[in-house]
Amino acid sequence: MSGLLDGKIALISGVSNDGQIGQTVAQVLAKEGAALGIAARSQKNVEARAKELEAAGAKVLALAGDLSAEAQVEDLIKRMLAHYGKIHLLVNLAGGLTRYKPAVDHSLEDWSSEINNNLLSAFLLSRAVFPHLRESGGGCIINFSRAGRPQANMVAYNCAKAAIEALTQTLALEGRDAKIRVNAVAPGLVDTASNMAAMKPKDLGKWTRREDIAQAVLFLASDAAAGITGQILPVAGWGI
Repeated sequence: MSGLLDGKIALISGVSNDGQIGQTVAQVLAKEGAALGIAARSQKNVEARAKELEAAGAKVLALAGDLSAEAQVEDLIKRMLAHYGKIHLLVNLAGGLTRYKPAVDHSLEDWSSEINNNLLSAFLLSRAVFPHLRESGGGCIINFSRAGRPQANMVAYNCAKAAIEALTQTLALEGRDAKIRVNAVAPGLVDTASNMAAMKPKDLGKWTRREDIAQAVLFLASDAAAGITGQILPVAGWGI
């Protein structure tokens, strides 16, 4: 039985720690037939995720590097193209909340770190992949913003995720004539290992499952979403 992404080559950033969204997205896309490049800062972690995927029968290339460093992103794309020859799909999952404090307590380093991890990485990867998607006759970029309104004590993260939505819509406009679709998934509170360890929830009934996020990515990556670009898809579970 053929998969929804048979013959497609996908680069997914942020596939690092066990029990996180990137791991589940990679598993779902591979199960649907995509050959993968998975990227993260930690060589150890990205190689561990690659071994898991290979054990399940996936074609996967492990790519370690700082995704907020221009030269390293360009080298990563070169390695991806040398291995597979082309790229059809980019999923910008790298990032996350690492600074939780009032805005007046954010240092410039706090601000820069959060912006670089969540926004700059997505910009650099998208910019590097864009010409290759165009050459392939089109393709798809899927970014990650966040569901809901901004919350206190995470000013840099809030601003980065708001900018991700602007980046998504700008790239969608610039890519439409080249048949490059650009959308974003906006998760709510997700049952990642890190979230559960930090928050210790007694009831996960209203939380979004990692599998739900991965299925949203799969939908946007598939031909079923051929008429969708420049959109933000909230996946907030039953928390609404």
